[in-house]
Amino acid sequence: RSNAGESMAWSESVDTVLANKEGLAAFRTFLKSEFSEENVEFWLACEDFKKTKSSTKIALKAQKIYSDFIQADAPKEINIDFHTKSDISQHISEPTRSCFDAAQSSIYSLMAKDSFPRFLRSDLYKELVQKHQDRNQKRWLPFL
Repeated sequence: RSNAGESMAWSESVDTVLANKEGLAAFRTFLKSEFSEENVEFWLACEDFKKTKSSTKIALKAQKIYSDFIQADAPKEINIDFHTKSDISQHISEPTRSCFDAAQSSIYSLMAKDSFPRFLRSDLYKELVQKHQDRNQKRWLPFL
């Protein structure tokens, strides 16, 4: 797929953006402009966490995610409901690879239903698509 096609495909779903390096970077920049980049950072931390095999690393990463995103007054505190937060707090001493699933799902939903549609309407996204289209035209029309 061409870059222009790729950036247009991002509009299909938030998954497409999250799975593409450039799309993710653009989405992150957009979230930063809305002061909500902690959402995508948390989501990415959870994705990494779920791939962790070593039980020692699981405990360390879980604690890091908890202190960065979940605990009260965390530096990148995410906006999740009390029940989910409380559930994580109760089980953080013996974390499992699925201990952040409910919170991750909630944040994913928030990004998909709220941030993502705004991202697609943003100048940042439109400029990116335009840049890819321009780059594509130059590739096919070198004589211009």
